[in-house]
Amino acid sequence: MGIEEYGGGQGPQPDVLVVTTNDVPGYRVREVVGEVFGLTVRSRHLGSQIGAGLKSMIGGELKGLTKTLVQTRNQAMDRLVEQARARGANAVLAFRFDVTEAADVGTEVCAYGTAVIIDRDG
Repeated sequence: MGIEEYGGGQGPQPDVLVVTTNDVPGYRVREVVGEVFGLTVRSRHLGSQIGAGLKSMIGGELKGLTKTLVQTRNQAMDRLVEQARARGANAVLAFRFDVTEAADVGTEVCAYGTAVIIDRDG
């Protein structure tokens, strides 16, 4: 797996800026649009579960599960951005992820934050 398979986030100059902070230096919040979220539930396939079980006995990173979780988080974030864009926002503040087990069949990932319209100061 290359480095791009272990991470996520936005590329340069996105049309909807997503930040974990409550503000963006150099910008002011003109309007709060409201809460937005992106949700996905991803099941694990039998092969990865068997491999993870074997790997957990000897230790080490579960690379297949890591890759799946990265893909899942990226999908949830993409859905959050789509929702913010559809509601007219150009930024999401206080961005967070929530990850939980979904009835022992998979992993639920929720990306959430506050959609806003920001303008440059000045």
